[in-house]
Parts: sequence; structure tokens; C-alpha cells
Amino acid sequence: MGKNAFISLKSFNELDTNEVIEVITPGEFEKIENGYKAIYNETELSGMEGTTTTLKILENELVLEREGSTSARMNFKEGETSISMYNTPYGVLDLQIHTDELKLDIDENGGDIFAKYSMALGGQPPIKTNLTVSVKIN
Repeated sequence: MGKNAFISLKSFNELDTNEVIEVITPGEFEKIENGYKAIYNETELSGMEGTTTTLKILENELVLEREGSTSARMNFKEGETSISMYNTPYGVLDLQIHTDELKLDIDENGGDIFAKYSMALGGQPPIKTNLTVSVKIN
């Protein structure tokens, strides 16, 4: 059983740095065998209501998994490219992520994550995106 936590996510793409998406949500945070795990439920605001998001924070990798109305598994590992399927209520899209930078500063009390990556969805040109995540135990 995890600890109650507030999980803050902030994302913006480099095409429009004024359009910042920021979500602060209650969730759970726990230590797992090879790292940590933060879990939260998406809301109507994210457009993914009915979806549970799990962030697995490993030694040098971030894995974002979504299950529910939207499902996906996205891997972020510095210098590497991952490919996954992004299942939405509107269809399945091919998702390609190349992680330029990944900083993980997490321990049993929470912490911070920063990822800078290029994401190409459904064969479109890649968009450079910055993601910051903060986990605070409450």
C-alpha cells in the first residue's frame, strides 16, 4: 500500500511555450523492488477521464503507463527512442518518443522528475516537449 501524495505534472512543447498544461492531483506513492511508483486517476480536464496513470521511476528510466479509456506505455530513457501504441476512444496511434534529457531526483519521501523529449504521434513531425513531475507526500 502506498503513501498518500500530491502529484504535480507540468508540460509544454517548444512550439508554444505559453501553452502550459499543469495538473495537480492526489495519488499514491510507493517504493517498489527496483525504484518507485506514483499512481493517479486522470480527470475530465485531461480528456482521459476513466484512465489510471502509473509512473514507474527506475534507476535511469521513467515508464508512464495508462490504463482505462486511454491506454499506452511510454518509456523515457536518456538518449534512446521508444515506440508504442497509444489507444484512445478515437482509435490507435503510433507513438515514437526520443528522450533527450532525463533527470530523476526521487526517494521514499517523493521528489522531482524532468524529461525533455521529442514525440511524434501517428507519423506527424516530432514535437519537442518538456515534462516536470513533482511528488509530495502528504
